[in-house]
Amino acid sequence: MNIAIDGPAGAGKSTIARLAAKKLGFIYVDTGAMYRAIALYLLDTETNTDDPAALQDALKQVHINIVYEQDVQHVFLNLQDVSAEIRSEKVGNMASKTSQIKAVREKLLDLQRNIAKENNVIMDGRDIGTNILPNAELKIFLTASVDVRAKRRFDELRNMGEWPDLEVIKADIEQRDYQDMNREIAPLKQAEDAVRIDSSDMTIDEVVAKIYDLAKQAGREKEMDEWK
Repeated sequence: MNIAIDGPAGAGKSTIARLAAKKLGFIYVDTGAMYRAIALYLLDTETNTDDPAALQDALKQVHINIVYEQDVQHVFLNLQDVSAEIRSEKVGNMASKTSQIKAVREKLLDLQRNIAKENNVIMDGRDIGTNILPNAELKIFLTASVDVRAKRRFDELRNMGEWPDLEVIKADIEQRDYQDMNREIAPLKQAEDAVRIDSSDMTIDEVVAKIYDLAKQAGREKEMDEWK
């Protein structure tokens, strides 16, 4: 069974998907972490992403693995754990930009689909329900207001020991929303058969419980269809 969770930056997709997967006994596939890992490599190697040949050469050197140790996700880039490095604003903005590039998306597409084909998964991103897993049994579009998303990111960065500017974060989120919704390849949008959840006034536990109930219902419907 596949569950797709899409939504804008800062909507809490990763946190919600991880907790829901644990509650359901599913594998959580963090596609955003994969794109961030590629973005980190491109930044570290100072790759000119506007040069198709240079980009292709760089992508050939990228090897990504996601490993879970005691329910904690670790992202490895070329055998190095980069779980902390990929969470910076600089990497996030680069990932938003490079995820629009066809070569980057193709690098990860087969890996993501193969994982979903072989396992019960919850996968989150920008175009999971519309492009990566169009036949997912349950699709969620998770969103929240820009102000709420900016404050959540502000608090996250403060907890990491950084001193961010809330207005800068808000501007970054608005810019990333625009980029994600207006990119030519697989833009962010709600799938026609997705359930929209606005988490602005909901707790994490409330959102997880909602998705858990929807997943159980979708699972029962899947069993009925298979029985038919």
